[in-house]
Amino acid sequence: MKYPDLYRSFLVISAMGTLPFLFAVFFLLAQADSVGAGLLDEKCRQSQGRCLNKCQINEELVALCSKFQKCCRLMEPCQ
Repeated sequence: MKYPDLYRSFLVISAMGTLPFLFAVFFLLAQADSVGAGLLDEKCRQSQGRCLNKCQINEELVALCSKFQKCCRLMEPCQ
């Protein structure tokens, strides 16, 4: 009956290796202002767009901004 004990110890050892990695990933994702957030907003402004939660009917989605917003730009009429 040594197999259940061996299996339990294997699970503990494998969990100890992945827990620090998962903690680091979740910690970086939970940052309020991530490192590249300003870069996304700046890229939107360079393409004559603005960061909004939802684009209007006469706007097109051209990129993504920080905080799950969309970079919207007015559509140009066909000539």
